[in-house]
Amino acid sequence: MQIKPSDAAHAAAAIKAAEARTDGEVQAFVAAASDSYAEVPLHYALLVALLPLALSAAFPIVLERAARLVHPGWEEPSQRFLLTVLLVVTALVFLAGRYLFGLQAVRMALTPAATKHRRVHRRALMLFRAAIEQRTASTTGVLLYLSLAEHRAEIVADAAIHSRVDDSEWGEAMAVLLTHVKDDRPGDGIAAAIEKIGDVLEAHLPRTGTDPNELPDRLILL
Repeated sequence: MQIKPSDAAHAAAAIKAAEARTDGEVQAFVAAASDSYAEVPLHYALLVALLPLALSAAFPIVLERAARLVHPGWEEPSQRFLLTVLLVVTALVFLAGRYLFGLQAVRMALTPAATKHRRVHRRALMLFRAAIEQRTASTTGVLLYLSLAEHRAEIVADAAIHSRVDDSEWGEAMAVLLTHVKDDRPGDGIAAAIEKIGDVLEAHLPRTGTDPNELPDRLILL
């Protein structure tokens, strides 16, 4: 899933249209992923690497037969040779698992949903604090954050908006965004979500013409 130049232009137009109706400001970010989840393939590879050890402990004959395939002589393989074979097999299984589970599609499928939610939420808060929080004179900034790999999004509002708008009011914007993302139309989803955010802001912070435009009216790709 990718964001095209036309998607960015569509989102920028939606931001300008939304801000024309409110004193609030919207800033949208899109990230390919919120985290590398590097520990996930490592954990699964370690788990898979235990299989040769467990199999050898339960059925020693399997290890003996495997060792004889590479044993150079006619005599019975020594214990040292058996353990060496077991070590090599375990290492190979670990490396194969690390590669397989490291593929992005596999890694994302194996990552628990709760872990994805926490990482996306953490990244959204980090971006909000760095780019939006207290950056407007009236503290009326709103962050829309979409993480493509996880198919998850976050909306974070500045102090003046958070004090007036209940978190549940952002539900419609989140729903329309994720529906379009699942249909592989992230650009349309972002624009539609920004329009819904504009509806909420207009209801609570209608435009007075006294609040300057202090945040960039464009989609920021990370």
